[in-house]
Amino acid sequence: MKAFVLEQGKLKIKDMPEPTPKKGEVVVALKVAGLNRRDLYIPNRMGIKEKALILGSDGAGVIEAIGTGVDQFSVGDEVIINPALRWYENSDAPPEDFDILGMPDHGTLAEKITISAEQVEPKPSYLSWEEAGVLALAALTGFRALVTKGNIQKGQTVFVPGAGSGVATYIIQFAKAMGARVVVTSRSEEKRQEAQKIGADRAIDTNSDWEKELENETIDLVIDSVGRATFNRSLQVLKQGGKIVTFGSTTEDTIDFNLREFFYGQYQLFGSTMGSREELRELLAFMGDHEIHPVVGHIYNLKNVNEAFELLEINKQFGKIAIEIG
Repeated sequence: MKAFVLEQGKLKIKDMPEPTPKKGEVVVALKVAGLNRRDLYIPNRMGIKEKALILGSDGAGVIEAIGTGVDQFSVGDEVIINPALRWYENSDAPPEDFDILGMPDHGTLAEKITISAEQVEPKPSYLSWEEAGVLALAALTGFRALVTKGNIQKGQTVFVPGAGSGVATYIIQFAKAMGARVVVTSRSEEKRQEAQKIGADRAIDTNSDWEKELENETIDLVIDSVGRATFNRSLQVLKQGGKIVTFGSTTEDTIDFNLREFFYGQYQLFGSTMGSREELRELLAFMGDHEIHPVVGHIYNLKNVNEAFELLEINKQFGKIAIEIG
C-alpha cells in the first residue's frame, strides 16, 4: 500500500506492507487523512530514523477487516480514528501509556491502517469524508481546553490568540454553540473575516494594542497555543481571577512572567493536551446536536502531500488541511 513516511530523515511516498489485524484490532481503508502541525515537528524531533514511520494522526475510512475479539464493529462500517491512544476515561492528566497516533505508532497518511478497535468511533453521518478525516485531534484538543479545563459558561467571554488554526476554528464554533462570546486575533485580515463568518464576535489584529482594543471587554478565559509571543499579552487582558489554558507553543516554549502580578491577580493557569475517549464521544454528540462542521480550508491528494506540508509550514491556511487517500 502507498504511505507517506519519514525514513532516514526524509519524507517520501513509499510502498508499505499490507496491514493485517491482530486480536482486538481492525483494518481501516482510509478515505481522508488530516494534517496537523504536529506532523511538521516530528521529523525534527526524531532526526535520522532508519525504519520507515507512517506519519499522520487524523483519518476516516471504512473498516475492511476485523481481528478476533471485536464485536462492536462490522466490515463496511464508516469510522473515524481517535488519535489519543489508550486514554479512555476523562482524568486530570493522561495515563502513563498515553501516546498520540503517528509517533511512535504508524499513522494515517496511508491507504490503510491497523489499529485497536478501541481507537475508532462511528463516523458522524452528517459530515463529509473530508470533514470527518480532519476531525478528532484538533476538535478534541479544543474541546478539552474550552470545556474540561476552561469550564466556559454561557455569557462568558473567551479570548483566542491566533484565529486561523484548526483548533481555533473548533473553539470558536463550540464556544458560540455554548452561548459564550468569542474574541480572536490574527495578523491576516482575511483570517479575521473568516473567523467572524464561523461565529467570532470580534477579531482584532494581533499586532494591535490588545489592552486598548479590549478595554471594554471582560475576558473570562484565554486559550493560548502560541506561547512566548502572546502569553504575557494574554495575561494583561485577562480579568483578575480568570483562567488561561495553554495547549501549545508555536513560538518559543520558555516564557517569563511576573509571579507577583500573577498571584495578586489570582489567575488560574492550566495545561492541556488532547483528551480522553470519553471527551471525544461527548464532543461528537455535541457537534451532532448543533450540526457543527469542521472548517476544511484546503484539500490535497496523498501523492502531493508535500505541498500540504509546505502550506502548513508558512501558516497561510485557515482551518484544517485534508489529504484525500487514493
